[in-house]
Amino acid sequence: MTVGNMESAELFDAGKKGRGLRATRELNTGEVVFAEPSFAAVVFDSLATQVCHSCFRHQANLHRCAQCKFAHYCDRTCQTACWDEHKQECGAIKKLGTAPSENVRLAARVLWRIHKDTGIAYDSQLVSVDQLEDHVADLPEEDLKKLKSDVHKFQGYWSHGRKQHPVEYISRIFGIIKCNGFTLSDQRGLQAVGVGLFPNLCLVNHNCWPNCTVILNHGKIELRAMGIIPEGAELTVSYVDFLNVSADRQKKLKERFHFECTCEHCSQHIKDDLMMATAESKPSADKVKEVTAFSKECLEKIERSRVEKEYPEVVKLCRECLEKQENVLADTHLYKLRVLSIAGEVLSYLHHFSEAAEHARRMVEGYMKLYHPNNAQLGMAIMRAGVTHWHAGQIEAGHGLICQAYRILMVTHGPNHAITKDLESMRMQTEMELKMFKQNKDEYHAMREAALKI
Repeated sequence: MTVGNMESAELFDAGKKGRGLRATRELNTGEVVFAEPSFAAVVFDSLATQVCHSCFRHQANLHRCAQCKFAHYCDRTCQTACWDEHKQECGAIKKLGTAPSENVRLAARVLWRIHKDTGIAYDSQLVSVDQLEDHVADLPEEDLKKLKSDVHKFQGYWSHGRKQHPVEYISRIFGIIKCNGFTLSDQRGLQAVGVGLFPNLCLVNHNCWPNCTVILNHGKIELRAMGIIPEGAELTVSYVDFLNVSADRQKKLKERFHFECTCEHCSQHIKDDLMMATAESKPSADKVKEVTAFSKECLEKIERSRVEKEYPEVVKLCRECLEKQENVLADTHLYKLRVLSIAGEVLSYLHHFSEAAEHARRMVEGYMKLYHPNNAQLGMAIMRAGVTHWHAGQIEAGHGLICQAYRILMVTHGPNHAITKDLESMRMQTEMELKMFKQNKDEYHAMREAALKI
């Protein structure tokens, strides 16, 4: 498919939701509906020296721009490719003496691009950037204060001699970024590294149980079908993680995107019962209330310890919490899933793979009852669980989980994404090890022990 080609989707009036996109033909599972380069994008402030400002790859030994001494690139190729976007930013940073925040940098890049391309950067772009929703009028007082502060900083950053804009217009650009900014991940989709604006993607409306997913691949976003989508069906993505009860998802969507979600899963509270389920032993209401309150408090302590990198304390708190939750909360309860997720992650980091694998297994079983079967987050969680089982020497379970993850990521990420390629290598390696294990278990374990000692 040609990048930017919109032959598979068209703009339409989605009623109360405003504009939307719908399929112009039947779409197959895993098919790329459209791909789109960013109109403008920036690296997060905290990662400015660790991530390439052109391709958003996370890597060591980046080359710094000799002029502004702020932008960093993989090499001369990336620097040259980004020069059209960076040259005005470069001059502004030199003049100011320091780089402003990512929000201010992105707003400036958006305006420079609007000046250059009048808001339409490529033929298949369906709307001009300044026609996107901004919801400035709906912002609460605290957000308005932050917006005014950003506008003030922007005015100091915006180079003199260039076209000046009224405060209202600049505020609108910041509102558009706040409502429509898309978080960019690194080359393997494992870490959020920046934020960008993708005009066509902004037209795709929300659904808590969507029919499409979005992935960043080689510097461009891809909208991919999660299942077969009939001709004429609206294309949707989820703006929030599904692993929240419907009331909490609705609250987040109202606060961040200023609309009431009336999708089927919210209206009918689908899967809320599983997310708040109690154990089959049918504990008393008082016991459930007590353990729920304990879990909430414990998760706050766990997060504080994790931020401070006190990993033994994190493990201790997770074990205490899981013991308290046993026979009270079901394995699909959100609090239990969060503890299982953190416990598995930290225990893996500490190389306690057998215990980590058990937590990862229970977490994945819970996720599979809640998430869409082709959800990207489910695929990533299964992949991590597979790797943990593999490291724990549980090669049969590990290979099975890695194969399962591969099937999902082929839909959500496609065969050319870096993480799918990594997963394919793991799948081939575990398949080879599994054959060895079935032929001679003792020889396999001896080989594994020797490898771990290297």
